[in-house]
Amino acid sequence: MDNGAQGGKAYGFLKSQQEEKLNSTNEAFLSDPKYAEEEDLASKLEMFKKKYMEFDLNDKGDIDMMGLKRMLEKLGLAKTHLELKKMMSEVAGSASKDTISYSDFLNMMLGKRNAILKLILMFEGMGKEQEQKEAGPPNRKTFSDLP
Repeated sequence: MDNGAQGGKAYGFLKSQQEEKLNSTNEAFLSDPKYAEEEDLASKLEMFKKKYMEFDLNDKGDIDMMGLKRMLEKLGLAKTHLELKKMMSEVAGSASKDTISYSDFLNMMLGKRNAILKLILMFEGMGKEQEQKEAGPPNRKTFSDLP
């Protein structure tokens, strides 16, 4: 019995627990009159949930400073501690909070305010979709490469 699988299992369990929690938050948002006018709300929530789960979540299932830092580094956007703090308080709506909960995250993504993090994720999301459409063999040819 190798240890890796065990860790993976526990991690998988944690992930599925987290996902259940996120799903119930999504359901609450679906029945929130505030977002009744939102087009394709269910599919947006599904998309935001996947995006949220790409972060390294802490044991409460929130994004903490390290999780945010790592996510942004993955995107090639290293931020200073101060910038991270500012992004967090912008999303969480208070400077004293040092985590972003899933509801905070959804309020940001669905809200009218353009938080920096939202802009980054939207922009990054658009890049991702482009890549997925071309997810074939990795011979990324563009029209300009054609003879």
